[in-house]
Amino acid sequence: MKQQYEQILVTPKPFVKWAGGKRQLIPILHQNLPGAFGTYYEPFLGGGALLFHILTDKNGQKCSISDLNSDLVLAYTTIRDRIDALISSLKSHEKNYQKDSKSYYYSVRESNPRNEVEKTSRLIFLNRTCFNGLYRVNSKGKFNVPLGKYTNPNIVNEENIRAVSSILQTNRISIKCRDFESVLRDAKKGDLVYFDPPYQPVSSTANFTSYTTKDFTYDDLTRLAELCLKLDSKECHVLLSNSDSKEVSDIFAKKPWKITRIEVNRSINSNSKKRTGHFELLIKNY
Repeated sequence: MKQQYEQILVTPKPFVKWAGGKRQLIPILHQNLPGAFGTYYEPFLGGGALLFHILTDKNGQKCSISDLNSDLVLAYTTIRDRIDALISSLKSHEKNYQKDSKSYYYSVRESNPRNEVEKTSRLIFLNRTCFNGLYRVNSKGKFNVPLGKYTNPNIVNEENIRAVSSILQTNRISIKCRDFESVLRDAKKGDLVYFDPPYQPVSSTANFTSYTTKDFTYDDLTRLAELCLKLDSKECHVLLSNSDSKEVSDIFAKKPWKITRIEVNRSINSNSKKRTGHFELLIKNY
């Protein structure tokens, strides 16, 4: 029992590095949360930085989280339900990686395990060892990022994933694999819906939108904007993160939206000099 208590004392953090992850923006996001809200919804879950912050800050908070990436959703449920088997599998990856990192990495990248624990273990292993910790799949749905240059990557990170498992078990959280529009059926007056979709490109070369095999297009952004208005008419609190692009500014230019421009660092840019001096938008209706 003592061990379980100690696990929860460790503040859970995202167990995967995700493009557009929000860990560094938590203080700003926290300031922009409504004072009180019902259920917390996050339909583009990704690394879940804000989710873990809210769960740590508000014990017993009811949450409904989802993503269209089925491997990612499986990872959350596996960490919640099968933590010991997952840690054992990750330790095995770590051991084999230390023997011959290059050939082992590419053999795991090529593999396609059917077992749920092995699938999640593969996702975490690749995320920890691939170039810049970037999750990306090609049009056929195959993970296609090369090996990263790490001397000693933290593949298992047991303390954190046990903390994640504990907090997912102790709180009232539902985890689903579904399209973001499904949230409209469930969200009620006073609930908070946070959208952190793949961002609109700010330039012709900045077109990373493929977390899943289906790109997040301008049409999807329009769908999202319409959904936000529907949620607003249901008197839900709506909070949205997106790129500082003309398309996003234009589509959310009118009431009820309030737009704040915030400075961010990009931890996933391969050129460290290009990681600073970026801006993104925070949009809300309250």
